[in-house]
Amino acid sequence: MIILFVSLILFILLGVPIGYALGGAGICYFLSSNASFLMSMPQRVFSGLNSYILIAMPLFMLSGELMNHGGLTKRLINFALLICKPFRGGLGEVNVVASMIFGGITGSSVADTSALGSILIPDMVRQGYSREFSTGVTVASSTVGMIIPPSIPMLMFAMVSGVSVGKLFMGGVIPGILIGLFQLVVVWVVSEKRGYHKIAAKVDGGVGIVVRDGLISMLMPVMILVFTTFGITTASESAAVAVVYALVVGTLVYRELKWEHIVAALKKTAIMTATIMIIGGFTNVFTYILAIKQVPQAIATMILSSNIPPWVIFLLFDILVLILGTFLDVVPCILLIAPILMPVMSQLGMNEITFGMILVVGLAIGLVTPPVGMCLNVGSKISGMSIIDVFKASAPFLICNLCVLLLVTFVPFVSLWIPSFI
Repeated sequence: MIILFVSLILFILLGVPIGYALGGAGICYFLSSNASFLMSMPQRVFSGLNSYILIAMPLFMLSGELMNHGGLTKRLINFALLICKPFRGGLGEVNVVASMIFGGITGSSVADTSALGSILIPDMVRQGYSREFSTGVTVASSTVGMIIPPSIPMLMFAMVSGVSVGKLFMGGVIPGILIGLFQLVVVWVVSEKRGYHKIAAKVDGGVGIVVRDGLISMLMPVMILVFTTFGITTASESAAVAVVYALVVGTLVYRELKWEHIVAALKKTAIMTATIMIIGGFTNVFTYILAIKQVPQAIATMILSSNIPPWVIFLLFDILVLILGTFLDVVPCILLIAPILMPVMSQLGMNEITFGMILVVGLAIGLVTPPVGMCLNVGSKISGMSIIDVFKASAPFLICNLCVLLLVTFVPFVSLWIPSFI
């Protein structure tokens, strides 16, 4: 086990991608214990990918890409402009509202930062907002992308835990909305202090057209939630429906989705899917080794025999998720933590849906923390600011995420109320 963990840390420090680092650590373990075990490695990799739920992952990604290429981004921004026009904070408020809606379509925080940030950050700077504020609110608000359903990380958690995808999706609704509302309050307070104005620019097109286009865009996440939650379709089937919907809207309604856009969306989806599948396959090898060495059972015995109050263990779990999210990407963190710690937390009285929400909400914060934070890096490239400066600018908004993380942990009602009706 020492060889397993030391080799993993060494590979990560050498800059080896996390998927290959996990696979390399597994190979080192097999070579040191019994080389004949290497014959089981392909089977372990395949079994880690052989899940019906995983079919939904590339389809949700593809639907988001198609909607984005089909003119979704500018229409969502127009819709958010219409909603936020009366409020001080202007484009800052628009940024948060657009992220909440956009996240419900793509399921990806990184896609949110890239698509909205490339438009809103330059526009906010031109209208007198500081570059720091513009980038900070863009990066921080994009964290709701993986919390408001549909969510790729929730699909990965459902795969390793067996929890209902529909209940996970519904469990993310209130935490995602709360983060958005708290961030809107922060934007308003900062805008009052700095004198940022209300929105002066007019929306493109008439009010009726803007509302129509906005509601058409928002229909996709609502449709996914209803279909998945009430058993009309499985998660994979609802993802397929979302792809068809995105194609119809992009080609026949918005009329901006061209063949070259479809090809580009397919290529990007294939690359992202392959990356996650490689990580998932090799993570299964790593967790298989932990299982045969009974590491989860040893951790459970140690924690349960320590006589530490459950609320302290829950708080330490939050801290662990935040620390790991700083150094590892979302998917490998979920695949590593869930099989080991979920049985322990269940014995301490934590609901499986709450456990999943803690992982998703906590790891969303990791997307905006250096050095690995993907949203942080995207925001840095768009704005031209250093990663540290972007992190400092986003810190006031991340406090909102931390508050919701604590609420999810210690007030289970937040994540369980809506799923309790299903």
